[in-house]
Amino acid sequence: MNKMDGLNTGEEEDSAFTSISLTDDTDHSLKSLHSGAERLFPKMMNADMDVDAENQVELEEKTRLINQVLELQHTLEDLSARVDAVKEENLKLKSENQVLGQYIENLMSASSVFQTTDTKSKRK
Repeated sequence: MNKMDGLNTGEEEDSAFTSISLTDDTDHSLKSLHSGAERLFPKMMNADMDVDAENQVELEEKTRLINQVLELQHTLEDLSARVDAVKEENLKLKSENQVLGQYIENLMSASSVFQTTDTKSKRK
């Protein structure tokens, strides 16, 4: 190997360290193949790249929208469940209020203190 391949040879052979290239040879060969294909089919390659980029953007947007819709559906389900729970609690409290109201009326009618107040208020 020579310096261009990434290993030092010649007068630096006696050195304790070996210099290795940081570039990836497979990446270089793929780039050269890709650039060769671009030279043969430049418009097709650019169009394909544009279509792939557009498809990727569309796919990301669709994924984002789907996730947003799912999140909103879960939120709606949670809110609907909360509304149902509040409705049930409201009906329960109304029923308890009616029972308490009836109980208070019965106590007032049984008490002589409230009966005299009632008769005075009726005369006025």
